[in-house]
Amino acid sequence: MVVAGCDEAGRGCLAGPVVAASVILPKDFKNSKINDSKVLSEKNRDYLRQVIEDQAISWSVGLASPGEIDKVNILNASFIAMHRAIKKLHITPKLLLIDGNRFKIYKGISHKCIIKGDSKYISISAASILAKTYRDEIMRELDVWHSEYNWRKNKGYPTKEHRDAIKRIGISKHHRKSFQLLSSQLSLEV
Repeated sequence: MVVAGCDEAGRGCLAGPVVAASVILPKDFKNSKINDSKVLSEKNRDYLRQVIEDQAISWSVGLASPGEIDKVNILNASFIAMHRAIKKLHITPKLLLIDGNRFKIYKGISHKCIIKGDSKYISISAASILAKTYRDEIMRELDVWHSEYNWRKNKGYPTKEHRDAIKRIGISKHHRKSFQLLSSQLSLEV
């Protein structure tokens, strides 16, 4: 049976797209280094991305823009990004292994949601690595035009530095306007 692992990156960010990947690995594929992208160094993720792209039967990446996130919410935008990644696979899988606890069915293909699946199934781990590396690449490219937010370093996540830049200069067209970009309590009056 052809199985595709699916995962996304960037759900908790204040800026940039949510990026999903789908990966079909050979049945006998083994690589002890492949794991949840969050526990790997950037250097290892970049190395493993090449291994996955070279050895996967099929792989693809899809994304949903900040505008789409604002329109349909981050959960539904994650599903859109996953559906786009699945659609671009060269082979139609019979089963989708989804990292997490929710998913919207895609064209009648069976799916199984697995909490912490990116640390349990190698195909989901591989998708996690591709989603994370592609998203990080996008944020580094956006940083060229918006270096004041330091996306090269924080990748759009809600760091103090990122929030301070928003306070100082406002938001860009790449920010998610439906997210709480700044704390609702900026100071404490005593």
